[in-house]
Amino acid sequence: MRVTEIAPTEYGRAAELWEASVRATHDFVTEADLDEFRPLVRASFGEIAQLAGLRSDDGLLIGFIGVAEGNVEMLFLDPAYHGQGGGSLLLAHAFDHFAATTVDVNEQNPEAVGFYEHHGFRLVSRSPLDSTGKPYPILHLKR
Repeated sequence: MRVTEIAPTEYGRAAELWEASVRATHDFVTEADLDEFRPLVRASFGEIAQLAGLRSDDGLLIGFIGVAEGNVEMLFLDPAYHGQGGGSLLLAHAFDHFAATTVDVNEQNPEAVGFYEHHGFRLVSRSPLDSTGKPYPILHLKR
């Protein structure tokens, strides 16, 4: 696996990875929520200046990370590659190249919370609603 740039022509693939990952790790998200989030996620790829992709050995895009102003805004992997070190590679890239120091993570996704804590993040505060006003508590973490 290696970290590379993502071309705008790959944003559709990145959106597919986002949805597959959310379906595998965010069992609290409803189909209606996915319908609402999908266009927001697709639009966000062109707006995030610090975006990097994770590729399999054969060059297939299998994950990505996006950082804005030091905050990890998104980190998603193809579920088939979970637990193989790809998330750690992306996060290390974000530390080294994007100066990432904070992340907001769904409280209802304990695997993600544990992943970030394993990488040195600690709880700073908690919000009862996500950024869209939905009742998905967000933990604000800092490294």
